[in-house]
Amino acid sequence: MSEGYAIELYFDPALENQVLKAWNVLARRQISTQLIEIESRPHITLFSSPFIEPAKLENVIRTFASKQEPLALSFSSIGSLPNDNNVLFLSPTPSVSLLQFQSQLCEAMKKEGVEIGEEYRTDCWVPYCAVAQEAPKTRMAEAFCVLRDLKLPVAGYAMDIGLVEFSPVRELFSFVLDNSETYLLQQSSYGLW
Repeated sequence: MSEGYAIELYFDPALENQVLKAWNVLARRQISTQLIEIESRPHITLFSSPFIEPAKLENVIRTFASKQEPLALSFSSIGSLPNDNNVLFLSPTPSVSLLQFQSQLCEAMKKEGVEIGEEYRTDCWVPYCAVAQEAPKTRMAEAFCVLRDLKLPVAGYAMDIGLVEFSPVRELFSFVLDNSETYLLQQSSYGLW
C-alpha cells in the first residue's frame, strides 16, 4: 500500500552525483542508509500528498515542464528538520526563480482541483534536498561534521520534474524541463541560427 505521492525536482548528473556522494559517506559511516534503501533519487520535493490521482497530474506536470527552463541551483548550507524523522539536508540558496517555479506548479495544480497542503503553500514551503533520514539522534552531531566536509556550495541545474509513489520510491513519470521556444528565441536574438 502506498504511503503517498510526491512531485520531485531532479538535478543534472554532476549535481546529482555530489548529493549521492553525501548519501554514500553517511551510509559508509553507518549513520543513515534510508534514502538508498527506499531507492530514492536526489531531489527537492515540490509537493507531496497521501492521496492524489496520478493520471490527473500527468498532463499538468507535462504542460508545466514544457514551459520551464532548467533551473540554476546552488546548495550552500546544511540543515535539519525539527521532527522525529531526523532528516538532514542540503539547503539551496534561496532564489526567486526556485520559489516562483514551485508557486507556479502549485497554481497549475490548484486549477485542476488539487488541494495544496499548508507545508507546500508559497509562504510556508521550505526547499531542501534530503541527504539522510532516520539518522540516530546520538549521531546527528557526527553527521553534521561529515556533511561539513563537503565542499559547499555545490551548484548545478534542476533538469527534470517527476511524480513518485512511496515507499519504496517508484517513479510514475517524469518530464524534462524544456521551454524550447524560449531557447530558440534566445538563440535567434544572439544570432546563433
